Amino acid sequence: MRQANASAPLALTMGDPAGVGPELVGRLWQDRDALKLPPFVFIGAPEALAAVAPDLPVQAIDSPADVATVFPHALPVIPVSVSAPVVPGQGDPANGRSVVAAIDKAVELALAGAVGGIVTAPLHKAILYKAGFDAPGHTEYLARRCDLPDHASVMMLATEGLRVVPVTVHIALKDVPRKLTADAIIHAGRVTAADLRDRFGIENPRLAVAALNPHAGEGGAMGMEEGTHITPAIWTLRDDGITVSDPLPADTLFHADARANYDAVLCMYHDQALIPLKTLDFWGGVNITLGLPIIRTSPDHGTAFDLAGKGIARTDSMLAAIRMAARMADAEANA
Repeated sequence: MRQANASAPLALTMGDPAGVGPELVGRLWQDRDALKLPPFVFIGAPEALAAVAPDLPVQAIDSPADVATVFPHALPVIPVSVSAPVVPGQGDPANGRSVVAAIDKAVELALAGAVGGIVTAPLHKAILYKAGFDAPGHTEYLARRCDLPDHASVMMLATEGLRVVPVTVHIALKDVPRKLTADAIIHAGRVTAADLRDRFGIENPRLAVAALNPHAGEGGAMGMEEGTHITPAIWTLRDDGITVSDPLPADTLFHADARANYDAVLCMYHDQALIPLKTLDFWGGVNITLGLPIIRTSPDHGTAFDLAGKGIARTDSMLAAIRMAARMADAEANA
């Protein structure tokens, strides 16, 4: 794993230029002192910033090495050109290549150690697909740019007091039992434990495992997956020296007393992970990509085209993503 440079700035990609990403970045830079934010550089189209904040002071730079001197008086920008005018709230496939170019540049800088990590603003997959984007999503594309297979990365959602990892993600609920394999659980557990050690400073991570079925299957009366898939995966993870629970009923796993007993939960499907997290902190959740040689976080929301350019989109999740990336870079540098 590449060692993070905690003194390097963070790179914030623009996401879809017509979404809320550029607006949130600009507003957070304006509040940088009050929020005590670490230095960062915006990688994207200056036009996207000008469309939502024409009076925002920006300065184009060639290298993240220039961020320290620029950040106190202007938002540093590594420019990426767009092919069509940026209209807040109106995504345009003509600008899809610009979205991807910003991601590519951020990954390149992170792999080189020029930035401590990347925070990606939301993109719009349907628009990117029209522009020829062929990755299943943001996370898989980042894995490819790091010369890893799509499945190498693992998604974690985090907020204060709770970290959740869905083993299966964006698939129909009816397909979960077929896609939920012991190998998938083992991979998620290994990657999660490693990143908790290396990037969260947790020396001996404790993983809880949510059962798939009610009452953890109740000895097979309510489903067999706990015995055929989940428990064998747990045995393998324990053989690896990882502290991991038996399959636990999800309905008793997320209250405050239960959360004190683990550092992260392996959940079997998307909503099993995201419902408790968003109930606990709807606005401040952070999407974290584990298993990459670089640090990547993202706000846990979409492009919000309906809010873009109106100055009303909340900054909570983007702010949390920036702070999370900075903490992870610091923990990795000191591991």
